[in-house]
Amino acid sequence: MATKHPHISEVTLLGAAFIRWGLGLFIFGLVVGYAPLIHYLHSALVEMGQASLPNAALWLASPYAVQIGALGMVTIGAVYGLLPAEKLEAEARDHTALWLCITGLAAIFTTGYLGYFVLNAIWRSYYNRPPSSGEENVVLIAVSLSAALYLIGVALAYLSILRVTDYKVQRS
Repeated sequence: MATKHPHISEVTLLGAAFIRWGLGLFIFGLVVGYAPLIHYLHSALVEMGQASLPNAALWLASPYAVQIGALGMVTIGAVYGLLPAEKLEAEARDHTALWLCITGLAAIFTTGYLGYFVLNAIWRSYYNRPPSSGEENVVLIAVSLSAALYLIGVALAYLSILRVTDYKVQRS
């Protein structure tokens, strides 16, 4: 027996894409969050102690920022799913918002997590000593620019949702 594939609107597909990517990135952030935690717990055991704690705060923030952003994407996807999809069409702005959110969260991971390996290659023993202001600024600027991509994507999605939900109610 062949199954019929119902017509699914583009807005519903967009909402599903936000939810799927958001949940995937949330799980990704959860999994990668354990690596820096294990690294710094190991450092504490081998007596590196207090010197490595300032780096831990910077490095641990990255996976959890991805998780928080991913939950935001799930929320946006749920809102798209609640819209009257049969009466709407997704616009270029909606798709741009999705890809800016995905790119921003991936960039946060790349700069905030993988960036530490690059910084350790440039500045030896970066893991085990407090960062200088120059080293710390490199990470903070890179992660901030990455977060800006995500925030622009969220703003675009929000503007689209506002436009669609701006019902003109006649008052009597």
